[in-house]
Amino acid sequence: MSPSPETRPHPPVPGIEQAVALGLTRDEYAMVVQEMDGREPNEVELAMFSLLWSEHCAYKHSKKLLRTLPTEGPAVVMGPGENAGAVDVGGGWAVAFKVESHNHPSAVEPFQGAATGVGGILRDIFALGARPIAVLDSLRFGEPDSERSRYLLDRAVAGIGHYGNSIGVPTVGGEVVFEAPYETNCLVNAMAIGLARTEDMIRSAAAGVGNVLVLFGASTGRDGIGGASVLASAELDAEDESKRPSVQVGDPFEESKLLECSLALLQSGLLVALQDLGAAGLTSAASEMAAKGEVGLDLDVAKVPLREADMAPFEIMVSESQERMLCVCEPGKVADVLALCEKWEVNGTAIGEVTEGNRFRVLRGDEVVGDMPVSGLVDDAPLYDLAPEKPTESLYPAPAAKLGFEADVHEALVALLSSPNLASRRPLFEQYDSIVQSRTVRRPEEADAAVLHLYDMGDGAPAIATSIDGNGRKVAADPYWGTVANVLECAANLACVGAQPLGTTNNLNFGNPEKPHIAWQLTEAVRGLGDACRALEAPIVGGNVSLYNEGADGPIYPTPVVGMVGLLPDATRAGRLGFARAGDAIALVGWNGGVSGGSLAASELSKLRGEALPDGLPAIDLAQVVGVLDAVREAVRDGELSSVHDVAEGGFLVAVAESCLAGGLGAALDLGDAEDVWTTLFGERSGGFVVSGPRDALERLGERVPLDVFGTVGGDRLEIAVSNLGESWPLAELREASSALAPLFP
Repeated sequence: MSPSPETRPHPPVPGIEQAVALGLTRDEYAMVVQEMDGREPNEVELAMFSLLWSEHCAYKHSKKLLRTLPTEGPAVVMGPGENAGAVDVGGGWAVAFKVESHNHPSAVEPFQGAATGVGGILRDIFALGARPIAVLDSLRFGEPDSERSRYLLDRAVAGIGHYGNSIGVPTVGGEVVFEAPYETNCLVNAMAIGLARTEDMIRSAAAGVGNVLVLFGASTGRDGIGGASVLASAELDAEDESKRPSVQVGDPFEESKLLECSLALLQSGLLVALQDLGAAGLTSAASEMAAKGEVGLDLDVAKVPLREADMAPFEIMVSESQERMLCVCEPGKVADVLALCEKWEVNGTAIGEVTEGNRFRVLRGDEVVGDMPVSGLVDDAPLYDLAPEKPTESLYPAPAAKLGFEADVHEALVALLSSPNLASRRPLFEQYDSIVQSRTVRRPEEADAAVLHLYDMGDGAPAIATSIDGNGRKVAADPYWGTVANVLECAANLACVGAQPLGTTNNLNFGNPEKPHIAWQLTEAVRGLGDACRALEAPIVGGNVSLYNEGADGPIYPTPVVGMVGLLPDATRAGRLGFARAGDAIALVGWNGGVSGGSLAASELSKLRGEALPDGLPAIDLAQVVGVLDAVREAVRDGELSSVHDVAEGGFLVAVAESCLAGGLGAALDLGDAEDVWTTLFGERSGGFVVSGPRDALERLGERVPLDVFGTVGGDRLEIAVSNLGESWPLAELREASSALAPLFP
């Protein structure tokens, strides 16, 4: 029998010093006491408040900024606030997607940190009732000549491959970047995509007084205790072994059963609400469900299946053990829910009930061990105003020079193609299964965006495209324009395959926001993110914030990672990046001023030369770039182009070389006279595309947007003539340079 509401939790009462040790400030502790009507919280209550009021769960320093982002649009089915966002893709179907970080756990234990990052983002997807159909990853490490960075890279990639391959969800795209500022704090961001019938999707709000709370999935252990507050809400010291117990341990085979069980429960109409257990475990999942439904909860920790003996109530409530879900169902349906769990060999246990009012009571049998206001836990966490201030000098030292200014163009192209940030990722993505489920239309390095079949795989059927991008060096040089460029790069990748953006997700990876210069980076980046998404009509449907990514050597590059999902009407016309036919004309599309329209500011060439970051980047004409994206997208959909590849890191000549290598065909280019050969060949700027196709098709595209025809596809060499310079590279030389990362994956 449940105890009466008057029963009060009794000691121990940890006090303010323990609160500070758990990450709360003294002022925040006073606020907690106020939420508790003047009573100091006990051990269970303090643990729960410390987690839910942590940066990772409460977004204390970012929530006010996030409220400025565009979140509504004609395709939006679910926006921020649910487990993941979702957009309408027609035919009664919706695509759910989201990106999240597992940065700090991966810096401590890269294999499990990355693996459980994939597991967590997959649960966000099927918690909506969507079947996961793809994973992408966005990774940042220190330079590969660092032993630590090579270790983190190797183990993180292995963890992603282990989880995704084992559960049977293809890893279809992503990016890996190497920069010195990520040496102490690597970034491991994982994005997942799922497909659901729109009418069958479910939300996470608990409802119905007397309804039952059922926990199903893996049993609960001590792994991950404190993960959200200890790891993700504080600066991380390199090699801090004391943090290792905070990293969760994942089991993809358990998650595979959990996925099928969750979808079966939803298809059977047995559930009122469904929520995954991620950061802060039962504490976060249960309290958020109650807050969204404006109800109370009673939860009995004595009924929670444990895999370790003698776990204290607070440990059970904050454990971040993986592969667990929490659902609400009507009392008369509990037996059916548990029967389906048994069918899928998943543990299922009724652990509580929905109550009237605003109280979250944690019970241990007949004893009340915690009694807190739901609103105080979730809605009343403090939100802070930032104090942004542009730094007076650069926060980041100049990179080590790898290419002298005396190097010629021939050497420069080879150096760029073999540089860690531009070399082929084939040795990496070959560790991932990119074609399981048989939906993959464009694999990694076949196109600038991944393309996946939807509900119909026949000829002429629609498909979605997806990409994930985030150039931290350019954001470090100019947080506003660098972030705008990141969003446009993602949209450009979709345009290359003929896809129209429907929605955007983001992962904001920054340093300590309590420092004015980091607050300035974050504020300007969010402003750029919002402006670019408005211009593209690609609203934010969800995302994640990861702060305090810095250590003794300083902060990471500010890295707003952007993921997009777009729709293309005919999968058979999805664009490719490789040159396809000898004799096709080659053109640059989009840049006013033609091939000379790029900039070397914060470029890959400037990094190889050891140049310090500039103070600012050239402004971008958003309306002009959006117009170019529209024109390129339509040309791809009309089947006018043989190949399309956007000009990104490395500039125009690198884009041409990549198109040569992807198609196995050479090219001859005549660029005429150039005021600055280096900027012409290696300058970078949003909105430029290298395209190939019949000359008359290119001329038709040129009637809509700036376009310069400058070459022809064919042969087994890349040849250029510009000003008084003539250079030639055998494709074999370029291919050898591009394979420079292979030794990292023997």
